[in-house]
Amino acid sequence: MQFRAAEDGDTVALAHMWHKGWHEGHAAHVPTALVALRTVAEFEARTASHLAQTTVMEVDGQIAGFHMLEGDEIYQFYVGAGFRGTGAAKTLMRHAEAALAGRLAWLACAVGNARAARFYEKSGWEQAATFDYHVETASGPKTVSCWRYEKHLPPES
Repeated sequence: MQFRAAEDGDTVALAHMWHKGWHEGHAAHVPTALVALRTVAEFEARTASHLAQTTVMEVDGQIAGFHMLEGDEIYQFYVGAGFRGTGAAKTLMRHAEAALAGRLAWLACAVGNARAARFYEKSGWEQAATFDYHVETASGPKTVSCWRYEKHLPPES
């Protein structure tokens, strides 16, 4: 597995992975008005606006997943369906954690997204709170009930 900074040419592929993964993990747990806004075009625009914060993981030249970091937050974290169950998510998480070394890192997980919650907990993240998370959309922020996961990440040695 190789890691690199996202490039403009990755936008469409990343947006499609994010769109598909978001709908699989979130659509049943968020307001229907938000689901309706989560189109491929919206994900393409969001991906483009966050490209500088995005790291791509490749396997044999194919995009296997990505993470976006925003301050101390793992803002987005997705692994392509074909790479789930291969250890790719664990490797991608270790990479994101290394980038946040020495911090109290956090991430938001939609309440009800049990698959993601299990993965975070297996990765050593602790559920710290339930809170209203304001997510960006093309028509302005929307509120989603989320679990806040935190992890104290030691400094790199």
